[in-house]
Amino acid sequence: MPSKKKMRGQPRRQASPRTMRRSVASRPEGVATRRLNELAETLDIMLPELTARIAAVEHLLVEKQLCTHEDLVRSREFVDRPRSRS
Repeated sequence: MPSKKKMRGQPRRQASPRTMRRSVASRPEGVATRRLNELAETLDIMLPELTARIAAVEHLLVEKQLCTHEDLVRSREFVDRPRSRS
């Protein structure tokens, strides 16, 4: 059997670093979207932990009689009220 020669095409050229930088810079919305997704993922991880810690602190405040449950409710209402823009 005769051996077959592999056909060799021209090797593909890789984009120069300058071209690659330009392509990323030309799509800042892609970078912003990726960063926003990373921040959302981080918040999804952090918020439940923060909520649990706040609940634990509130529990201790009431248990040690440093404040009442009503005090905590009023403080939440104060924080949740709409803020006026100055």
